[in-house]
Amino acid sequence: MTTVPASPLFRFRSWLLPLLAILCAGGMWTYVNRVMISHQISDAAAHGRPRGNLSDLYPHWIGARELLLHGRDPYSPEVTREIQQGYYGRPLDPAVPGDPRDQQGFAYPVYVAFYLAPTIHLPFELVRQGFFGVLLGLTLATVPLWLRVLHWSVPVWEQVSLMVFTVGSLTVVQGLKLQQMTLLVVALLAVAMALLASDCPIAAGIALALTTIKPQLVWLLLLCLMIWTLADWRSRYRWAASFLMTMAILCVASEWYLPHWISRFVEAMRRYVNYTDAVSILDLTVPAPWGWMSRVLVVAATVRIVWKNRRLAEGTPAFAATVSLALAVTVIVIPSYALYNQVMLLPALLMLLRDRRTIWNRNRMSRVLLSLGAILLAWPWLASIALACLSFVLPPELVERAWMVPGWTVLQVPLVVAALMLIHYYQRTNSAPVRPVTS
Repeated sequence: MTTVPASPLFRFRSWLLPLLAILCAGGMWTYVNRVMISHQISDAAAHGRPRGNLSDLYPHWIGARELLLHGRDPYSPEVTREIQQGYYGRPLDPAVPGDPRDQQGFAYPVYVAFYLAPTIHLPFELVRQGFFGVLLGLTLATVPLWLRVLHWSVPVWEQVSLMVFTVGSLTVVQGLKLQQMTLLVVALLAVAMALLASDCPIAAGIALALTTIKPQLVWLLLLCLMIWTLADWRSRYRWAASFLMTMAILCVASEWYLPHWISRFVEAMRRYVNYTDAVSILDLTVPAPWGWMSRVLVVAATVRIVWKNRRLAEGTPAFAATVSLALAVTVIVIPSYALYNQVMLLPALLMLLRDRRTIWNRNRMSRVLLSLGAILLAWPWLASIALACLSFVLPPELVERAWMVPGWTVLQVPLVVAALMLIHYYQRTNSAPVRPVTS
């Protein structure tokens, strides 16, 4: 396997990078616990907003429990009210102006219930704590997995530092606090891509099928993999056959437990989009009607790069680049600007970090984007460290007024990362001929 030569991440002594990672992670977690959550609690009390367990795992756990134990439809209004009772502390009342619009209905495919089946007899608080630990462990494991996929060999201390930076990012902290299934999906994606790069296509297909509990996060990657597979079907069909077989098993089992579930799931997704006002990051940043046009153009540019790389083997750095690009573009085009979805940027960020010298030396535009990306990424850590320190010396109500400051750059980061990936790898695929894989 070809690997990219290891190089220091920064011009630091070996002990300084882990120390910086610990400082950033500690500042972020302290800020979230002492400033952000404290503000949310006081703001909810001031405006009469209900607060229950506020765990994004809870709607899926209740839906799984009611379906598997009592045969109830998890998409039904009755189950939705039961979810609201735990999530918010009481069912929502449309007549109350301060009540949230998010209904917290069960909006996943039915087969997510099979993932949670071992937990449905346990108290939710125990499930919640256990799931937090599972997500934390999986998120830590994604860093060495993505490094393997990217063929980047780095010293152990650098890997540990990257892991600490990852779990200390605002994106991952929010996902862990909410017990968001996105972290599970991204971990499964890392496992699937590592298996595919290690020539284990059947296991990779199974893992990819398991990621479809959030289809909006994986549709672009699956489209890219389909194009890549059709370019050499005879040698690549095994992962696709494994994926389709696993999907068939999941869908048939779901139909057994809840007949006609697909139409109910589609309707639940439609309601979810309506009551959450879900829009993409591009729609938020590009004036209408250019938002949808920009999404089409970005996806088309991604597909073109995939098409040029379609004959490359899964063990090549260019294949890893297309995977990272597809995930980065997904973040800005899907109808959701939720911060926790940005954990999908991790492979792209690692790749840009690895290739930073090449990008910097390419042209002025690349240098501007790379510098801007570094500033945008560093801002949440700098602001959270400052607010965390101030929370120990200033009155809480004063510090909480600035609770939004670390999040000032959250919408710009995925745009800059996707732009850097598109520009860098579009130039690379057009500057050198693509050599087909020979057996």
